[in-house]
Amino acid sequence: MKLSVGLRVANSLSLTPQLQQAIRLLQLSSLELEQEIQIQLDSNPLLEQIEEQSNIESLSSLEEQEHDHKDLTTELNANTLPNDLPVDTDWDDVYTHQPTSVGSPEYEEREDNRQGHLGLKEHMLQQINLLHFSQVDQLIAHCIVDSLDEKGFLDAEITEITASVQHLLESMDYDDEVEDDEVVAVLKHIQHLDPPGVGSRNLAECLLVQLESLPVQTAYRREAITLLNHYELLISNELPKLVKQTGLNPEQLKCAVDLLKTLKAYPGMEFEEKDSDYQIPDVVVMRKSDHWQVQLNPDIMPKLRVNSFYANMIKRADQSSDNQYLRNQMLEAKNFIKSVDERHKTLLKVATCIVEHQKMFLEIGAEGMRPLVLRDIAEEVELHESTVSRVTTNKFMLTPRGLFELKYFFSSHVATTSGGEASSIAIRAKIKKLVAEENPRKPLSDNIIANLLKEAGIDVARRTVAKYRESLHIPSSSERKVLI
Repeated sequence: MKLSVGLRVANSLSLTPQLQQAIRLLQLSSLELEQEIQIQLDSNPLLEQIEEQSNIESLSSLEEQEHDHKDLTTELNANTLPNDLPVDTDWDDVYTHQPTSVGSPEYEEREDNRQGHLGLKEHMLQQINLLHFSQVDQLIAHCIVDSLDEKGFLDAEITEITASVQHLLESMDYDDEVEDDEVVAVLKHIQHLDPPGVGSRNLAECLLVQLESLPVQTAYRREAITLLNHYELLISNELPKLVKQTGLNPEQLKCAVDLLKTLKAYPGMEFEEKDSDYQIPDVVVMRKSDHWQVQLNPDIMPKLRVNSFYANMIKRADQSSDNQYLRNQMLEAKNFIKSVDERHKTLLKVATCIVEHQKMFLEIGAEGMRPLVLRDIAEEVELHESTVSRVTTNKFMLTPRGLFELKYFFSSHVATTSGGEASSIAIRAKIKKLVAEENPRKPLSDNIIANLLKEAGIDVARRTVAKYRESLHIPSSSERKVLI
């Protein structure tokens, strides 16, 4: 084959750095965007954030300082000096007013007495240290507390705790022998500390300890203890057998169950440190004059600009390396501001289109959700599906019905008997409403729910109803059945 050199014209797609930056900013959440802006502000001297305070206030303060300086110069140049000259310090800067019995200082310094989060194990050890335990019992109690899980239950066998205590005693050259009965005795003490029931080995024991801690005259306390002796029947909801074996009438059984519901199933959960997950909305939807208005959240919209001082320096400078550096930084600053602006415009455009499709959701709730996919929005706003997917990821919309991620408004299609389509979110909402309105003594089965949905124009199979019901964490009809 003979080698030759020639020209050929061909089409190719290349991503410029500006386009890559715009795509990357498009998929960032509000918090990630704030961090990215801070990085750009720290690295680019020509990019600055517009301060909230107006320049008029800073200018007026500067004029006041110049005026005071002129007055001081005039007085110093005078033939006779005044008795009182302006000074840079004030009397209050030297002498600090001390509180007396008559008055109190305007600002009182106080020590920060706020305490950090106290976990379950720390809370239990504080109480154990106040008990009159021997050294061996104290060691057993510490081993028991170390074996507690986040619910407050004992996550170890008695024999395991006994072996651990025995091993620790041998390592400290103690000759004492620890038996399982000693561990159980210490465990009984711990179970009656605050909160009652902590250290229990199962739910029945936890509830029983809490019942024993109640006053003897508590109504239906004895009946509730009797129910816990048949805990397996109570959990399996076999109420006819429970009535027969306990000898309680339906009214006593109902009151005893109500008393059990007032107890804490997991006493250690209240000590679990919960991280507050706050989401800042990117878009806000409000109703004005019978129209739904969509706008960006002004609190998270960055106000950026190019530094005018450096920009003027570039215009007057030569072609030196320093000036070339400033030119490159100014170009990057302008591209970054443009990319952020394009991100906001695209987000507003997509959110407005979503609101137009989901007006019924804003009017009546989840039952009015219309089926919607990314392709529907992409075709209307003339964007690619991947772009719409990036815009709706980790972006939140604040509506009168709550805060929702933009992805929430997209759902699959389910055919209806009239030939139309229904949203899977709307079907879940209808199932949840039917279950909430059912008779607890005769709960609706999945087949009956499917027939009721078919009467409402939604043709779904029983298996689909079961799948949606499980996704809503709704038990089956046999588990929902209540006889008392």
